[in-house]
Amino acid sequence: MKYNSQTKLTDILAEYPWLPEELIKLDSRFKIVNTPIGKMMIKNATLTDLSEKAGLSTDELLQKLREMVDRHDGI
Repeated sequence: MKYNSQTKLTDILAEYPWLPEELIKLDSRFKIVNTPIGKMMIKNATLTDLSEKAGLSTDELLQKLREMVDRHDGI
């Protein structure tokens, strides 16, 4: 999957259902993704929105996502 700063979180989570657990390992604030309120909030959220909540630049978050996907896919 190709993704960028404007990619919807719902699209990424649909492609990588294991990602919330990896995000929680990155930062415990991501636990909200697994809550009912978090699930409602991410419906319109993009990777830029997520990076702001995490306190990371969008480029840093994109790099970390690529690393997580590569590790998970065994690349």
